[in-house]
Amino acid sequence: MHTLTRHILGQLTAATLSVTLALTCAIWLMQSLRLLDYIVNRGLQATTFLYFVALLLPSFLSIVLPIAAFCATLFVYYKLTADRELIVMRSAGFSQSDLARPAIILAAVITAVGYLISVYLLPVSHREFRDLKYQLSNEYSAAILQEGVFNTLTDGITIFVRERSLNGALKGILAHDNRDLDNPVTMMAETGTLQRSDEGPHIVLQNGNRQVVDIKNGRLQMLYFDKYSFNLSQFETASKGRDLSRREQTIPQLLNPDTRLPARTQRTHIAEAHQRMAYPLYTIAFVLVALASLLSGEFSRRGQVKRVVAAIFCVAVLQITLLTLNDYAKASLSVIPAMYATPLSAIAVALIFVLRDSRRKAVSPPGEQAMAGA
Repeated sequence: MHTLTRHILGQLTAATLSVTLALTCAIWLMQSLRLLDYIVNRGLQATTFLYFVALLLPSFLSIVLPIAAFCATLFVYYKLTADRELIVMRSAGFSQSDLARPAIILAAVITAVGYLISVYLLPVSHREFRDLKYQLSNEYSAAILQEGVFNTLTDGITIFVRERSLNGALKGILAHDNRDLDNPVTMMAETGTLQRSDEGPHIVLQNGNRQVVDIKNGRLQMLYFDKYSFNLSQFETASKGRDLSRREQTIPQLLNPDTRLPARTQRTHIAEAHQRMAYPLYTIAFVLVALASLLSGEFSRRGQVKRVVAAIFCVAVLQITLLTLNDYAKASLSVIPAMYATPLSAIAVALIFVLRDSRRKAVSPPGEQAMAGA
């Protein structure tokens, strides 16, 4: 690899990483704020929370990387043009393909990473994310062990804990079961522990009483106990055996959906699979659009702002087309070939502009030309 090629590739890599980091942090922060409930209200440890939100990274990167590659290519080549470095490189004998090679290498690497994310990391991370979310949502120990909070497990079941010791023991427990409106039950105990068994989670109450009120005749029945087990398994939704969402399924699973599903759902699964396979191609398309805007045509001392705006407009059109085709594919699978044809067409057209060998003459503003003639 030529020294100048490594020089441009190094700038492109640094710019891509910077844009990716900035966009990912912004999106990650917004998503993390939605998950703070697991720390504030469920007592989740910070390390577990960080792992929780880290599972969202593949879905962010699959969207951010193509845009980051486009922004980096546009920025670096605009800077090289403004600093006249491209003119020097052409004078040294570099062809259009030589100048475009660093960006194409970057696009190829990011495309490969995009396919790794789409094919493997995306379904694996989403499945782990939902499993962990189910576990955290249905783990009553985090909710019950909060001190001084009335915890509503389900309609009619409320548990209050006055104090929690360091060893996990509960003190001052009140549990109210109002599911049977004619015979509400209230249990109070001095201490208790939350335990798990093969039958599910349950609270073992110690040194307390169980009060049942007959609403019809106003009679109160009270039972004192040394130990009483209150089963919570009926309120816990197990994550095992749940249906996998589209994002959790691999591409082969999406391409062969369950025939028992509605026809539109099956089309949606198939469209999701093709969207995952087609979207990484947009990385190459975006990068080549940026190259075509700044490498093709003649150099102008007025600047390249119009070319930059044109490149951004083309990428925006491609992105809108992608979203539109994804929606139409859910209604008709006949649109799927267009999901591949769009980026491939953009790649072909951009390559024609990038690789054509043209003499780039410097175009001076009219004022400078008049002065030169004088």
